[in-house]
Amino acid sequence: MKKMPRRLSSLSTRLIERLIPKMWLKRYEVFIYSAGINFLAVEYLVVSFLVGIIGALVVDLFLTKLYALAAFLALFLGMAFGYPYWKITKRIEEMEKMLPDAFFYLASSLRAGISFSEALEELTTAKFGALTEEFKKTVAEIKKGRSTVEALRAFAIRNRKSTVIYRSMMIIIEAIERGAPMSDILVFVGNDVREILRIKKERKASTGMQVMFFIVTSGFIGPLILGIVSQVMGAMSTGEITFPIDTIKTILLGFVVLQAIVSGLGIGVIREGKFSAGLKYSLLLVVMGVVIFQGASNFQIGGL
Repeated sequence: MKKMPRRLSSLSTRLIERLIPKMWLKRYEVFIYSAGINFLAVEYLVVSFLVGIIGALVVDLFLTKLYALAAFLALFLGMAFGYPYWKITKRIEEMEKMLPDAFFYLASSLRAGISFSEALEELTTAKFGALTEEFKKTVAEIKKGRSTVEALRAFAIRNRKSTVIYRSMMIIIEAIERGAPMSDILVFVGNDVREILRIKKERKASTGMQVMFFIVTSGFIGPLILGIVSQVMGAMSTGEITFPIDTIKTILLGFVVLQAIVSGLGIGVIREGKFSAGLKYSLLLVVMGVVIFQGASNFQIGGL
Protein backbone atom coordinates (compact mmCIF):
# COMPACT_ATOMS: atom_id res chain seq x y z
CA MET A 1 0.00 0.00 0.00
CA LYS A 2 2.86 2.41 0.78
CA LYS A 3 4.27 1.92 -2.72
CA MET A 4 1.07 3.14 -4.42
CA PRO A 5 1.45 6.86 -3.53
CA ARG A 6 5.12 6.72 -4.56
CA ARG A 7 4.24 5.14 -7.91
CA LEU A 8 1.46 7.67 -8.47
CA SER A 9 3.82 10.52 -7.63
CA SER A 10 6.56 9.23 -9.93
CA LEU A 11 4.07 8.74 -12.78
CA SER A 12 2.77 12.29 -12.28
CA THR A 13 6.26 13.80 -12.31
CA ARG A 14 7.19 11.88 -15.46
CA LEU A 15 4.00 13.02 -17.17
CA ILE A 16 4.64 16.68 -16.28
CA GLU A 17 8.26 16.43 -17.45
CA ARG A 18 7.06 15.15 -20.82
CA LEU A 19 4.25 17.69 -21.25
CA ILE A 20 6.06 20.86 -20.14
CA PRO A 21 9.24 22.03 -21.95
CA LYS A 22 12.42 21.98 -19.85
CA MET A 23 12.97 25.71 -20.37
CA TRP A 24 9.58 26.48 -18.80
CA LEU A 25 10.27 24.14 -15.90
CA LYS A 26 13.59 25.88 -15.23
CA ARG A 27 11.90 29.28 -15.22
CA TYR A 28 9.20 27.98 -12.90
CA GLU A 29 11.83 26.49 -10.60
CA VAL A 30 13.53 29.90 -10.35
CA PHE A 31 10.08 31.39 -9.63
CA ILE A 32 9.32 29.09 -6.68
CA TYR A 33 12.94 29.29 -5.49
CA SER A 34 12.54 33.08 -5.29
CA ALA A 35 9.45 32.48 -3.17
CA GLY A 36 11.44 30.35 -0.71
CA ILE A 37 9.58 27.12 -1.57
CA ASN A 38 11.93 24.17 -1.17
CA PHE A 39 10.47 21.94 -3.88
CA LEU A 40 11.54 21.00 -7.36
CA ALA A 41 9.34 22.54 -10.05
CA VAL A 42 7.83 19.17 -11.04
CA GLU A 43 7.16 18.19 -7.43
CA TYR A 44 5.42 21.45 -6.60
CA LEU A 45 3.26 21.24 -9.74
CA VAL A 46 2.20 17.72 -8.70
CA VAL A 47 1.29 18.97 -5.21
CA SER A 48 -0.71 21.85 -6.75
CA PHE A 49 -2.48 19.42 -9.09
CA LEU A 50 -3.42 17.11 -6.21
CA VAL A 51 -4.74 20.04 -4.15
CA GLY A 52 -6.89 21.05 -7.12
CA ILE A 53 -8.20 17.51 -7.58
CA ILE A 54 -9.11 17.15 -3.88
CA GLY A 55 -10.91 20.50 -3.90
CA ALA A 56 -12.79 19.60 -7.10
CA LEU A 57 -13.94 16.27 -5.62
CA VAL A 58 -15.27 18.03 -2.51
CA VAL A 59 -17.15 20.61 -4.59
CA ASP A 60 -18.53 17.87 -6.86
CA LEU A 61 -20.23 16.30 -3.85
CA PHE A 62 -22.42 19.40 -3.36
CA LEU A 63 -22.53 21.22 -6.73
CA THR A 64 -22.34 20.46 -10.45
CA LYS A 65 -19.29 19.36 -12.41
CA LEU A 66 -18.92 22.85 -13.87
CA TYR A 67 -18.30 24.25 -10.39
CA ALA A 68 -15.97 21.35 -9.65
CA LEU A 69 -13.93 22.26 -12.74
CA ALA A 70 -13.87 25.92 -11.66
CA ALA A 71 -12.74 24.87 -8.16
CA PHE A 72 -9.95 22.74 -9.64
CA LEU A 73 -8.67 25.60 -11.81
CA ALA A 74 -8.90 28.12 -8.95
CA LEU A 75 -7.08 25.88 -6.46
CA PHE A 76 -4.45 24.69 -8.93
CA LEU A 77 -3.63 28.17 -10.21
CA GLY A 78 -3.79 29.62 -6.71
CA MET A 79 -1.42 26.99 -5.34
CA ALA A 80 0.94 26.87 -8.34
CA PHE A 81 1.18 30.61 -9.05
CA GLY A 82 -0.85 32.67 -6.58
CA TYR A 83 0.85 31.45 -3.38
CA PRO A 84 4.46 31.77 -4.70
CA TYR A 85 3.64 35.20 -6.12
CA TRP A 86 2.21 36.27 -2.76
CA LYS A 87 5.33 35.05 -0.94
CA ILE A 88 7.61 36.85 -3.40
CA THR A 89 5.59 40.05 -3.03
CA LYS A 90 5.77 39.89 0.77
CA ARG A 91 9.50 39.17 0.65
CA ILE A 92 10.16 42.08 -1.71
CA GLU A 93 8.09 44.43 0.44
CA GLU A 94 10.11 43.41 3.51
CA MET A 95 13.41 43.88 1.66
CA GLU A 96 12.41 47.29 0.30
CA LYS A 97 11.39 48.41 3.79
CA MET A 98 14.78 47.40 5.23
CA LEU A 99 16.89 48.68 2.31
CA PRO A 100 17.42 52.31 3.51
CA ASP A 101 18.54 51.13 6.98
CA ALA A 102 20.92 48.62 5.38
CA PHE A 103 22.47 51.35 3.20
CA PHE A 104 22.85 53.67 6.21
CA TYR A 105 24.51 50.79 8.12
CA LEU A 106 26.94 50.25 5.23
CA ALA A 107 27.70 53.99 5.06
CA SER A 108 28.48 54.17 8.80
CA SER A 109 30.79 51.15 8.49
CA LEU A 110 32.65 52.75 5.57
CA ARG A 111 33.06 55.98 7.53
CA ALA A 112 34.62 53.91 10.31
CA GLY A 113 37.46 53.18 7.89
CA ILE A 114 36.84 49.63 6.65
CA SER A 115 36.65 48.51 3.00
CA PHE A 116 33.40 47.98 1.10
CA SER A 117 33.80 44.18 1.05
CA GLU A 118 34.40 44.14 4.81
CA ALA A 119 31.38 46.38 5.34
CA LEU A 120 29.24 43.94 3.32
CA GLU A 121 30.47 41.04 5.45
CA GLU A 122 29.69 43.00 8.62
CA LEU A 123 26.20 43.67 7.26
CA THR A 124 25.48 39.93 7.19
CA THR A 125 25.53 39.90 11.01
CA ALA A 126 22.83 42.59 11.25
CA LYS A 127 19.13 41.79 11.46
CA PHE A 128 17.51 42.98 8.24
CA GLY A 129 15.34 39.93 7.55
CA ALA A 130 15.30 38.60 3.99
CA LEU A 131 17.70 41.37 2.94
CA THR A 132 20.38 39.94 5.24
CA GLU A 133 20.03 36.56 3.50
CA GLU A 134 20.57 38.21 0.12
CA PHE A 135 23.69 39.97 1.36
CA LYS A 136 24.96 36.66 2.76
CA LYS A 137 24.68 35.18 -0.75
CA THR A 138 26.57 38.17 -2.15
CA VAL A 139 29.38 37.85 0.43
CA ALA A 140 29.60 34.09 -0.21
CA GLU A 141 30.03 34.75 -3.95
CA ILE A 142 32.78 37.32 -3.25
CA LYS A 143 34.62 34.81 -1.04
CA LYS A 144 34.46 32.25 -3.88
CA GLY A 145 36.42 34.65 -6.12
CA ARG A 146 33.68 36.68 -7.80
CA SER A 147 34.32 40.42 -8.01
CA THR A 148 32.29 42.74 -5.78
CA VAL A 149 30.67 44.40 -8.80
CA GLU A 150 29.61 41.07 -10.33
CA ALA A 151 28.27 39.79 -7.00
CA LEU A 152 26.22 42.96 -6.53
CA ARG A 153 24.97 42.72 -10.12
CA ALA A 154 23.80 39.16 -9.41
CA PHE A 155 22.05 40.54 -6.30
CA ALA A 156 20.23 43.08 -8.50
CA ILE A 157 19.24 40.48 -11.12
CA ARG A 158 17.90 38.06 -8.47
CA ASN A 159 15.59 40.82 -7.24
CA ARG A 160 14.72 42.37 -10.58
CA LYS A 161 11.00 42.15 -9.81
CA SER A 162 11.54 45.06 -7.43
CA THR A 163 12.37 48.17 -9.42
CA VAL A 164 13.41 49.90 -6.19
CA ILE A 165 16.03 47.27 -5.28
CA TYR A 166 17.26 46.81 -8.86
CA ARG A 167 17.64 50.53 -9.52
CA SER A 168 19.37 51.14 -6.17
CA MET A 169 21.89 48.34 -6.67
CA MET A 170 22.70 49.46 -10.22
CA ILE A 171 23.41 53.00 -8.94
CA ILE A 172 25.76 51.57 -6.30
CA ILE A 173 27.50 49.37 -8.89
CA GLU A 174 28.04 52.38 -11.15
CA ALA A 175 29.42 54.36 -8.20
CA ILE A 176 31.91 51.58 -7.37
CA GLU A 177 33.08 51.38 -11.01
CA ARG A 178 33.62 55.15 -11.16
CA GLY A 179 35.33 55.35 -7.77
CA ALA A 180 32.76 57.70 -6.22
CA PRO A 181 32.68 58.28 -2.42
CA MET A 182 30.58 55.27 -1.42
CA SER A 183 29.45 56.46 2.00
CA ASP A 184 27.85 59.57 0.49
CA ILE A 185 26.31 57.58 -2.37
CA LEU A 186 24.82 55.04 0.05
CA VAL A 187 23.25 57.79 2.17
CA PHE A 188 21.85 59.48 -0.96
CA VAL A 189 20.39 56.22 -2.32
CA GLY A 190 19.01 55.29 1.11
CA ASN A 191 17.18 58.62 1.37
CA ASP A 192 15.94 58.23 -2.20
CA VAL A 193 14.54 54.76 -1.47
CA ARG A 194 12.90 56.00 1.72
CA GLU A 195 11.18 58.80 -0.25
CA ILE A 196 9.96 56.35 -2.92
CA LEU A 197 8.50 54.06 -0.24
CA ARG A 198 6.80 57.04 1.40
CA ILE A 199 5.18 57.99 -1.92
CA LYS A 200 4.03 54.39 -2.44
CA LYS A 201 2.50 54.36 1.04
CA GLU A 202 0.69 57.63 0.40
CA ARG A 203 -0.61 56.30 -2.91
CA LYS A 204 -2.08 53.23 -1.25
CA ALA A 205 -3.68 55.37 1.45
CA SER A 206 -5.16 57.85 -1.06
CA THR A 207 -6.66 55.09 -3.24
CA GLY A 208 -8.20 53.16 -0.35
CA MET A 209 -11.76 54.37 -1.06
CA GLN A 210 -11.58 53.44 -4.75
CA VAL A 211 -10.30 49.98 -3.89
CA MET A 212 -13.10 49.48 -1.34
CA PHE A 213 -15.64 50.58 -3.97
CA PHE A 214 -14.38 47.95 -6.43
CA ILE A 215 -14.36 45.23 -3.77
CA VAL A 216 -17.87 46.02 -2.47
CA THR A 217 -19.48 46.39 -5.90
CA SER A 218 -17.75 43.50 -7.70
CA GLY A 219 -17.41 41.11 -4.77
CA PHE A 220 -20.68 41.68 -2.92
CA ILE A 221 -23.39 44.04 -4.23
CA GLY A 222 -23.17 43.10 -7.93
CA PRO A 223 -23.26 39.30 -7.38
CA LEU A 224 -26.00 39.71 -4.75
CA ILE A 225 -28.26 41.67 -7.12
CA LEU A 226 -27.66 39.29 -10.03
CA GLY A 227 -28.33 36.28 -7.78
CA ILE A 228 -31.66 37.79 -6.68
CA VAL A 229 -32.51 38.64 -10.33
CA SER A 230 -31.97 35.01 -11.37
CA GLN A 231 -34.23 33.87 -8.52
CA VAL A 232 -36.94 36.38 -9.46
CA MET A 233 -36.84 35.24 -13.09
CA GLY A 234 -37.24 31.65 -11.94
CA ALA A 235 -40.28 32.63 -9.86
CA MET A 236 -41.78 34.46 -12.86
CA SER A 237 -41.62 31.33 -15.02
CA THR A 238 -45.21 30.13 -15.45
CA GLY A 239 -47.07 28.03 -17.94
CA GLU A 240 -47.32 30.89 -20.44
CA ILE A 241 -43.93 32.55 -19.79
CA THR A 242 -40.89 30.39 -19.24
CA PHE A 243 -37.23 31.32 -18.97
CA PRO A 244 -34.21 29.04 -19.52
CA ILE A 245 -33.18 29.50 -15.87
CA ASP A 246 -30.05 27.32 -15.98
CA THR A 247 -28.75 29.17 -19.06
CA ILE A 248 -29.52 32.55 -17.50
CA LYS A 249 -27.75 31.58 -14.26
CA THR A 250 -24.67 30.47 -16.21
CA ILE A 251 -24.59 33.73 -18.17
CA LEU A 252 -25.01 35.83 -15.02
CA LEU A 253 -22.32 33.81 -13.23
CA GLY A 254 -19.98 34.34 -16.16
CA PHE A 255 -20.64 38.07 -15.94
CA VAL A 256 -19.89 38.01 -12.19
CA VAL A 257 -16.56 36.27 -12.82
CA LEU A 258 -15.64 38.60 -15.70
CA GLN A 259 -16.52 41.68 -13.66
CA ALA A 260 -14.44 40.39 -10.73
CA ILE A 261 -11.39 39.78 -12.95
CA VAL A 262 -11.59 43.22 -14.59
CA SER A 263 -12.14 44.94 -11.24
CA GLY A 264 -9.17 43.11 -9.72
CA LEU A 265 -6.92 44.22 -12.57
CA GLY A 266 -8.22 47.76 -12.12
CA ILE A 267 -7.33 47.67 -8.43
CA GLY A 268 -3.81 46.57 -9.37
CA VAL A 269 -3.40 49.55 -11.70
CA ILE A 270 -4.85 52.02 -9.19
CA ARG A 271 -2.96 50.70 -6.19
CA GLU A 272 0.41 49.64 -7.63
CA GLY A 273 0.44 50.92 -11.20
CA LYS A 274 0.52 47.55 -13.00
CA PHE A 275 -2.00 44.95 -14.18
CA SER A 276 -0.03 41.96 -12.85
CA ALA A 277 -0.42 43.27 -9.30
CA GLY A 278 -4.20 42.95 -9.70
CA LEU A 279 -4.22 39.18 -10.24
CA LYS A 280 -4.39 38.49 -6.49
CA TYR A 281 -7.34 40.89 -6.18
CA SER A 282 -9.04 39.24 -9.17
CA LEU A 283 -8.78 35.82 -7.54
CA LEU A 284 -10.19 37.17 -4.27
CA LEU A 285 -13.09 38.92 -6.01
CA VAL A 286 -13.92 35.86 -8.14
CA VAL A 287 -14.21 33.67 -5.02
CA MET A 288 -16.29 36.32 -3.21
CA GLY A 289 -18.52 36.93 -6.22
CA VAL A 290 -19.24 33.26 -6.92
CA VAL A 291 -20.04 32.52 -3.26
CA ILE A 292 -22.37 35.54 -2.93
CA PHE A 293 -24.07 34.82 -6.28
CA GLN A 294 -24.68 31.18 -5.41
CA GLY A 295 -25.97 32.09 -1.97
CA ALA A 296 -28.34 34.76 -3.34
CA SER A 297 -29.65 32.59 -6.19
CA ASN A 298 -30.34 29.61 -3.91
CA PHE A 299 -31.63 31.46 -0.84
CA GLN A 300 -35.40 31.33 -0.70
CA ILE A 301 -36.91 34.81 -0.41
CA GLY A 302 -40.40 34.97 1.07
CA GLY A 303 -43.07 34.82 -1.63
CA LEU A 304 -40.68 33.64 -4.40
